Amino acid sequence: MRLTFLGATGTVTGSKYLLEHEGRRMLVDCGLFQGLKQLRLRNWDDFPVRPSDIDAIVLTHAHLDHSGFIPRLVQAGFRGPVYCSAATRDLCGLLLPDSGRLLEEEAEYANRHGFSKHRPALPLYGEQEAIAALERFSPRRFGEGFEPIPGVRVVLRRAGHLLGAASVRVEWDLRSILFSGDLGRTNDLLMQAPELPEPADWLVIESTYGDRAHAGPDPLTVLADVVNRTAARGGVVVIPAFAVGRAQSLLYAVQLLKQQRRIPDIPAFLNSPMAADATRIYAKHRSEHRLTPEQCEAMCCAARIVNSVEESKRLNEIRTPAIIVSASGMASGGRVLHHLKAFGPDARNSILFAGFQAAGTRGATIVAGAATVKIHGQYVPIRAEVAQIDSLSAHADRDELLAWAAALPAAPRQVFVTHGEPVPADALRHAIEERHHWPCTVPEYRDLVEL
Repeated sequence: MRLTFLGATGTVTGSKYLLEHEGRRMLVDCGLFQGLKQLRLRNWDDFPVRPSDIDAIVLTHAHLDHSGFIPRLVQAGFRGPVYCSAATRDLCGLLLPDSGRLLEEEAEYANRHGFSKHRPALPLYGEQEAIAALERFSPRRFGEGFEPIPGVRVVLRRAGHLLGAASVRVEWDLRSILFSGDLGRTNDLLMQAPELPEPADWLVIESTYGDRAHAGPDPLTVLADVVNRTAARGGVVVIPAFAVGRAQSLLYAVQLLKQQRRIPDIPAFLNSPMAADATRIYAKHRSEHRLTPEQCEAMCCAARIVNSVEESKRLNEIRTPAIIVSASGMASGGRVLHHLKAFGPDARNSILFAGFQAAGTRGATIVAGAATVKIHGQYVPIRAEVAQIDSLSAHADRDELLAWAAALPAAPRQVFVTHGEPVPADALRHAIEERHHWPCTVPEYRDLVEL
């Protein structure tokens, strides 16, 4: 078996792992590169192997940094099945067409306003290409083995990070490799804790928060404080949030705070029809999260759903206290950009980030304290209060990652630390070597390893 790292090296985006066994090829994950321009340009490169020569894809979960390149790969000739959990298939049914639609809208907007260097600007793929790619999806149950390619057996186990999220164990010739996928929290607001790992000869582990613990104030307290300060100034709280996962956690948190009368009963808006659809999928897959049917219903009613573009534009005219939750979570695209342009220049308002901000994203730029940020070809001043809640993250922190790895029944031959920026990834490598004395490396892009 050969393993090639085609993404999630030196970055938290672009997850792709190529496995080659006896002339057959499969990918574990097929994600978009996001953030820094030199990473995003990789989405346009010729794929390192011919897509038509890839026999199957196994997805850990639905987030675009793990699934969002599939339509592009299908466009380029991939014709195999895409295996994943049932909830991941349901969420990809929302995320991938929405991604294609946003890519088309951004290209059209760039062409209309003339701020792209390309003439014309083209989308990486469109909505119809994404819909066509969904026909290749083949859901599998957690805990039940299947063979994506001959002689290779795969089992999915719950990873807790997101509805449908899985760790992937691959077995062949009495050998095995375990891909952690994105691991969730032990005590997440919504999701169940990750299942304990099964034995594996090699381990590929994520390291998004490999250099820190989610310590500090209670996330509900931080959210309440920001809302209360902003409301007292007569301002609006804009919360960039991933439509799947983070938006649901925030809706539930807002509903709890209002119920406990810790924040005023100001209007809350969810400016993402997809997030509303995703919330309904949570009700369908109740065994994977902690909420009762009543709590799911309350979460669905915590905010007014904004569907049309016209309604979205009207939100920018609000001049009384309100909460707006809108995609995307790193402010890399979507409707939230228009809200940042409208509310970012006013010191009465707040911009609250509720999770990790990858290098090169607008979210990371704003969190770092930039006085201006470039949106749609123009520089927008940021005078609003900027706040962040790391402890609401759906990613395991350093201690939770180490505890999950420590639960392996036996030491692996080697650990590969991926899906982290350079400092967190190397910090987790060092911690694993110090604590467990396991051989541990941080692979580079396109590194190849013989297993």
